[in-house]
Amino acid sequence: MAIDISQFKKKKPVPKNTEPTDIFAFLNKDIELFGSGLSDKKKEAFYIEMSILLSAGVDIKTALEIIYEEQTKAKEKTLFGTLKDNIIAGSTLSDAIKNSGKFSDYEFFSLQIGEESGKLALVLQQLAAFYQSKIKQRRQLVSALSYPVLVLSTSFGAIFFMMNFIVPMFADIFKRFGGNLPTITQVIVSVSEVVNAYILYVFLIIIGTVIFLYTQKQKVWYQKWSAMIIIKIPLMGDLIKKIYLARFCYSMNLLISSKIPILRALDLIKKMIGFYPIEMALTEIEEDILQGKSLHKSMGEHEVFPKRLVSLVKVGEEVNQLDIFFDKIAKQYTDEIEHQTGLIGSLIEPIMIIFLGLVVGVILIAMYLPLFQLSNSFQ
Repeated sequence: MAIDISQFKKKKPVPKNTEPTDIFAFLNKDIELFGSGLSDKKKEAFYIEMSILLSAGVDIKTALEIIYEEQTKAKEKTLFGTLKDNIIAGSTLSDAIKNSGKFSDYEFFSLQIGEESGKLALVLQQLAAFYQSKIKQRRQLVSALSYPVLVLSTSFGAIFFMMNFIVPMFADIFKRFGGNLPTITQVIVSVSEVVNAYILYVFLIIIGTVIFLYTQKQKVWYQKWSAMIIIKIPLMGDLIKKIYLARFCYSMNLLISSKIPILRALDLIKKMIGFYPIEMALTEIEEDILQGKSLHKSMGEHEVFPKRLVSLVKVGEEVNQLDIFFDKIAKQYTDEIEHQTGLIGSLIEPIMIIFLGLVVGVILIAMYLPLFQLSNSFQ
C-alpha cells in the first residue's frame, strides 16, 4: 500500500480531545466524535437516504433536493440547502461536505475517495453503518445503566429523606423517654446529625467540583486521568474500552477500504476517537510506521490494544486484507458489547435492590428497637 509521508515529517503534538472522556458526558449527550453541528442520528439518516437514492439512479442534486424538502428544523434545512446550492454551483459532494464545516475530515476523505473510485453509494452505506454502530452501542450502554442509576438515585433519595426527617423525629421521642439507646440507634442518630449539619457544605463541594472539572475537560491532565479512572471501574471500564476499540476498528475498516493511506487514516482517527489512551497510542504508532515498523508490532507495544486484536491485525497485514480483518474485529467487539451490557444490567439490578433493602432495613430496625425496649419495660 502506497504511503504518502510528506505531510508526516514533522512530529505532531498530542491532539487535544474534542470530546471529554467523562462518563456522564458520554451518557447524556448525542455523541458527536467528528465535530459539532449535526447529530449522529441525523448523519446516519442522511447517509442512508443518500445511498438509497444514488443506488436507485437518482442524481446527487435531486437527492439533496429531496432531503432538503424533508427537513423541519431551520438549522438543518439551511445546512442541506447550502449543500444543494454548492452542488448546483459545480462542487462535488465531498467538497460541499467539507465547505459546510459540519462534517469531519474523516467523512470528507471517505466521500472523496468514493467519488474518485466511482463507489460513492458504497461509501455512503459504510458511513451509515458506522453511525448505526455508534448509536447502537450508546443505546446499549444507556439501557444497561438507566435502571441501576434510577434505583441508586431512588435509594439515596430515600436514605436522605429518612436521615433528615424520620430519624430526627424518632430521636426527639427517644430524648423525651430518656434511658440508654441501643448502639445501632446511637450510630444512626449520630449519622443523621452529621448529615443535617454538613449537607449544605457537601452539596456546595459537589457543585464546585463539577464546575471545576467542566472547565478543565479540555486539558490533557483531565482527559488522561478521567480515562484512567473509567478503565478501572469494575465491569464498566472494560465495556467502555471495548466501545472505543470497536469504533477504532470500524474507522480503520472504512478508511482503509476507501483506499486512504494508513498514516492518513491513523491521523484522522486520532483526531476523532475521543479517548485519550488510544489517541496517545496512535500518535506513537504513526511515528513507528514512519520509521518502518509494521502496524501490528507498534500496536502490540500499547496496553490499550488487546493481544487478540494485535494478532488479527498481524494476519490482516500478512494477507493484505486489513480492511476485512478490522471489519470482522469490529463486529466481534459489537457482539461482546451487546452481551456485556445485558450482563451488567442483570447483575446490577438485584445488587441495587439488595443495597436499598439493607440500608432502609438497618435504619428502620435502629428506630424501632428502642420502642420495643420501651414497650417491654412497661409490661
